[in-house]
Amino acid sequence: MKLQKIILAATATILTIGSGFAFAQFQKPEDAIKYRQSVFTVLGNSFGKIGAVVKGEAPYNKDDVAKNAAIVAMMSTLPWQAFGPGTEGGKAQPAIWSDNAKFKAASEKMQLAVVDLNKAAQSGDLENIKKAFGATGQTCKGCHDDFRKK
Repeated sequence: MKLQKIILAATATILTIGSGFAFAQFQKPEDAIKYRQSVFTVLGNSFGKIGAVVKGEAPYNKDDVAKNAAIVAMMSTLPWQAFGPGTEGGKAQPAIWSDNAKFKAASEKMQLAVVDLNKAAQSGDLENIKKAFGATGQTCKGCHDDFRKK
């Protein structure tokens, strides 16, 4: 429960800061690219640990799944600030900037799915976790299909 409060407080703080300030923190476009790639690495690692449980490749441990879902929830709010003007590159396709409204909608859809995954994980109901994991994975795939270089 304490971890949840810390994560909720951190998420609220991050969202309050806003993207205008966030763009200023990157001295060079390469810094933004490294930042967002690092965020996605951590997010993917924790999401993958939940996936191993969902697929039956790892034993179900309620606390571990809840912890990883909380990490995914927090991390899902972070990479978007690093997709500002002039930060093209890395694995990002140009469509992120040319069709930014679609990209923003996809990122918001993913973040909402992650909230549901976190709620399911915190409840401990493995069937709900499996459903929410599948829905979240579909949002990730959709964004990767449209906006990530192969």
